[in-house]
Amino acid sequence: MTEFWFALGCLLPAFAVSVLVTRLMISVAPLCGLVDQPAARKVHTTPTPLGGGMGIVCGVVLPLALAHLVVYGLAQGYGPVEWVPPTLQQHLSGMLYRTPQLWSILIAGLLLSVMGLLDDVHPTSWKLRLLVQVLLAAGVVWSGIRITLFLGSPLPGAVLTVCWLVFLINSLNFLDNMDGLTGGISLIASLFFAGIMLTQTAEPRWLVAGMLLVIAGSCAGFLIWNWSPARIFMGDSGSTFLGLMLGCLTVLGTYYDETSHDTHVILAPLCVLAVPLYDFISVMLIRFKRGLSPFQPDKNHFSHRLVDLGLTRKNAVLTIYLCTILTGMAGLLLYRLPGWGSAWVIIVMVACVLWVIAILETAGRRAARQTHRASAVPTVEDDAASGSRIEASDETR
Repeated sequence: MTEFWFALGCLLPAFAVSVLVTRLMISVAPLCGLVDQPAARKVHTTPTPLGGGMGIVCGVVLPLALAHLVVYGLAQGYGPVEWVPPTLQQHLSGMLYRTPQLWSILIAGLLLSVMGLLDDVHPTSWKLRLLVQVLLAAGVVWSGIRITLFLGSPLPGAVLTVCWLVFLINSLNFLDNMDGLTGGISLIASLFFAGIMLTQTAEPRWLVAGMLLVIAGSCAGFLIWNWSPARIFMGDSGSTFLGLMLGCLTVLGTYYDETSHDTHVILAPLCVLAVPLYDFISVMLIRFKRGLSPFQPDKNHFSHRLVDLGLTRKNAVLTIYLCTILTGMAGLLLYRLPGWGSAWVIIVMVACVLWVIAILETAGRRAARQTHRASAVPTVEDDAASGSRIEASDETR
């Protein structure tokens, strides 16, 4: 019962703040030049406000800041602690001990969201954005948040953590290509991670679970205004913020209990995030193969290929939701199966889901080429060169 009220207390304030701030941004964004115009590589057909990510940011930062003040006041004796459940009272000092890490994550996220907001107004070089991401990730690692994975030296863990954070930041940023996609995937992933932190470990990880639930509530509030048809897009300010938050919390959360010796549960984050990670890697490989910039927008994402197969955009997004829920459930099952021998069942299960996605993407890519050829009407003089021209057009999708 404590977990239920704790979850409700984390979700509702974040949801309310996010709903209100996102609605405010719908009116303010056009006045600041934050409008996403339709283009060849975009799926929307009408100018749409950007900056909805600020609703997500405020929905996360403001409730956590208020919670920090409340916990600090209770720890200093400024108020009665009787209203706090006994199971949480004993963790108040531990929450304060983690305060530097909490604010290092939030400050890094705020800086990243500001850079994303500026990039939405005046696009900047991807190299500069990548450099800032690496520096902020390094700052987070310097605060003490790093992957261990049973590594003896701290240096490999630090490097691996920076790579993981930058990888996840860009994964969620790339995923933001249809209404409700990044917000919904982040909501699903946050709920799965929070469930693991509250129910699957030896004792609940209250702080990490609370932050994840706040993220989930904030994403839910944003989706009120972003679900198809979207009245506002989150933009880079929201997608990069969510990527950093989820990246940090998957590192900060302790998935492995030394007393259980079930080391295979460290795969849980990879299972929950398998779909967005696969989408990012597959798109990057396609761009490298075609000699394009890795950060050049295109329509090679899983969501685009589902639309090419005939799905509506809403159903394409729902399909990706279901795939993510399936791999998330696989992550939960890791805690129910002992040893690596049993874990291979889960690994194969997730691999099969990704294989199905790969088959659908291949079919969608073939359908897109056929549609393009059918729409092309070459003249007699151009017949000899039509094949090469069509191939060149496919390279830009």
